[in-house]
Amino acid sequence: MKQALHLKIGQQLTMTPQLQQAIRLLQLSTLDLQQEIQEALESNPMLDVSEDDSPSASEAQESNSQAPETQPETTASAAAEAELDDTITPEDNWNEKIPEELSTDSNWEDTFQSSGPNLSQSKEDFDSFESNDTAEETLQDHLHWQLNLTPMSDIDRLIATNIIDGINPDGYLTINLEEILDHFHAQTGEQFEEVELDEIEAVLHRIQQFDPAGVACRDLSECLSIQLQQLPPETLWKNEAIKVAQQYIKLLGAHDYRQLMRKTRLKEPQLQQVIQLIQGLNPKPGASISSSTAEYVIPDVLVTKQQGEWRVHLNPEVSPKLRINSGYAGLVKRADNSSDNTYLKNHLQEARWFIKSLQSRNETLLKVSNEIVKRQVGFLEHGEEGMKPMVLHDIAEAVEMHESTISRVTTQKFMHTHRGIFELKYFFSSHVSTATGGAASSTAIRALIKKMVAAENSAKPLSDNKIAQFLDEQGFKVARRTIAKYREAMGIPPSNERKRLV
Repeated sequence: MKQALHLKIGQQLTMTPQLQQAIRLLQLSTLDLQQEIQEALESNPMLDVSEDDSPSASEAQESNSQAPETQPETTASAAAEAELDDTITPEDNWNEKIPEELSTDSNWEDTFQSSGPNLSQSKEDFDSFESNDTAEETLQDHLHWQLNLTPMSDIDRLIATNIIDGINPDGYLTINLEEILDHFHAQTGEQFEEVELDEIEAVLHRIQQFDPAGVACRDLSECLSIQLQQLPPETLWKNEAIKVAQQYIKLLGAHDYRQLMRKTRLKEPQLQQVIQLIQGLNPKPGASISSSTAEYVIPDVLVTKQQGEWRVHLNPEVSPKLRINSGYAGLVKRADNSSDNTYLKNHLQEARWFIKSLQSRNETLLKVSNEIVKRQVGFLEHGEEGMKPMVLHDIAEAVEMHESTISRVTTQKFMHTHRGIFELKYFFSSHVSTATGGAASSTAIRALIKKMVAAENSAKPLSDNKIAQFLDEQGFKVARRTIAKYREAMGIPPSNERKRLV
């Protein structure tokens, strides 16, 4: 095998650390970006929060970089560092002296003032945050609390604990009583061998009397029956409602009112009263107790109408304005290769990269948002029915960026309008052909379907074919299968399930 040297010319895209950082910041959500900024402020002493509206050091650097070519290439921040190198020394920067004696009950903060940037929150804000960060009560916790207040034998309490552990967040029992019986028979001890199915059934009935009403039920029929039985005796149509819930729940779910009236021997006005009583019950009793974590949405851009034109602004509360800490930057010395000076140099460069990546993210987000608002003025003026068809390629071509960049910018980024807060992805939709040869947005078609269903007669709901005919009369060519797909996506049941007597 012969070894030789060859010259080769080629082009390739190199993912530099700066480019990787810019791409990563671009696809972060608002909450993730705030966390990233906080971590950068804590780890990099060169970064500082600008408390005024003056331009940051990085902005001054960019403005000087656009000066005529006759000026030297040294940036404004580097020139400031050179001047600080000659005038400021570490000894001059330290103006405090440690006293020889301190009282035993004094604190460090009482004697010295912090010379670095104060990034910590006040004690009141911290305590308020800690008080809000508490675990919410689960359904199992709520049931165990009631169990501790209920007098029971040790075996019954152990059975009740097994039953409670088998209840899902909706309040339904997900395990069979036979499984609980087999579990006890598998244990060693005479007291476990004497447990019978009737005893487990009796404990289950006691738990079903706990709050919320209908908990520990095994199916929907039992859930509704338990809630009806706990109503006051003088409740009108209580017995008839219990009969429907126990025996004819499937007919009620299928909206087969003819069969219901025939089997229950009730007339239509009477059946309406029974159905109203059942509709006032809770089919998922555990949902009122189960904890749910609130998800907060912070809009990235704000859309307002000024002088008849829609304008887009970045949300100033999304991220703080960052700048280079001039005090620490002045400690950097060019010709010094010591470990401390190298540490400061590296962090100074990282701080500049971070600020530049943030500026690039904000500029890209503002540019894309402006183009979206420009194309979706109909939505801002008239709502969902005025939405125009738009895909990622349209925006990418308009702002001269790649589609992957537009996808990153519009993911988990939100826009605040007078109609609400929407994710930028919401404004992108496929198109539907019209009778005039144009195109309409699928979002507008969904809005029209929702409007038709809301205005329909509940006794004679519109079928998918009827909705397609109405849309065709308005100039939209939409197939029945497409109507069904849009309807299911919006959670609208078919016409037979939307039929109501009340």
